[in-house]
Amino acid sequence: MNILEKVSAFFGKYMAVIVLAIAALSLFVPQSTIWIQTGWVNYLLMVVMFGMGLTLKLNDFKLVFTRPKDMIIGCASQFIVMPLLAFGLSKIFGFDAALTAGMVLVGTCPGGTSSNVITYLSKGDVALSVGMTSVNTILAPFLTPAITYLFLRTSVSIDVFSMFFSIIQVVIIPITLGFIINKLFGKYTQKLTSVLPMISVIAICLIVGAVVSHNSEKILSIGVAMFAAVILHNLLGYLCGFGLGKLFRMGTKKTKALSIEIGMQNSGLATSLAGTAFPNLAMATVPGAIFSVWHNISGAILANVYQRWKNNE
Repeated sequence: MNILEKVSAFFGKYMAVIVLAIAALSLFVPQSTIWIQTGWVNYLLMVVMFGMGLTLKLNDFKLVFTRPKDMIIGCASQFIVMPLLAFGLSKIFGFDAALTAGMVLVGTCPGGTSSNVITYLSKGDVALSVGMTSVNTILAPFLTPAITYLFLRTSVSIDVFSMFFSIIQVVIIPITLGFIINKLFGKYTQKLTSVLPMISVIAICLIVGAVVSHNSEKILSIGVAMFAAVILHNLLGYLCGFGLGKLFRMGTKKTKALSIEIGMQNSGLATSLAGTAFPNLAMATVPGAIFSVWHNISGAILANVYQRWKNNE
């Protein structure tokens, strides 16, 4: 187990580099990862969500009642800031219906498990980060389809119910199963948590490999604008989270967590949902694929910066 733990720690530490390498390989040499089927994405995402469930405890949800102000700020910000930024950037860059749909879908998804890891590395409020991720994920089956419909109803056809049931299947059920198993067999599951970073990174790499290799020509054809929009979406999310933390006079640790939670999205879920909600818009999967790569890189860099920002509480 010690060897596995060391390997897992390596994967967790160099996640950004590994994901970037897989993405570059899939983009420029798509034959190398074309064997990874896009139909596997949902199952791989379920593995990641199940792993997240194994790390959750009842204490993570007590924050909803013991620190309601922090939770309300975090949850409201997640589902207001990122969708607005996504829609606004799509209009500014003049994207077509498919790319706009993909951008908005990334914006309306909850934060991913990567945000919890980056918050930990940033010496931020991990409990708040996990609490926000958990609550936002539970709210996602309702809010993600509703907000997506609100922004896109005039431009594309959206299968809201398929999106709802897809989130239940891919996110809620695996997390719930993981949570229950952790509750019943915590003594044994705790031994597995040390290797979860490795499993999660491998799953994320396979998701990125599948989506990027199968869409390599499309990604290369869209030009600089799409990459610029995705990068801005992520960075402005960090900045807005930082600003809101300061505005509401949250402590340094909370501000770090809020900034990271808002800026980092569950883009793997967005990529998966794109095929469900927009079956006739193949390019809708592209923003999520690019975001999956980029936010792991930017998150690792931000963690380096935030580590140096001394906590005042």
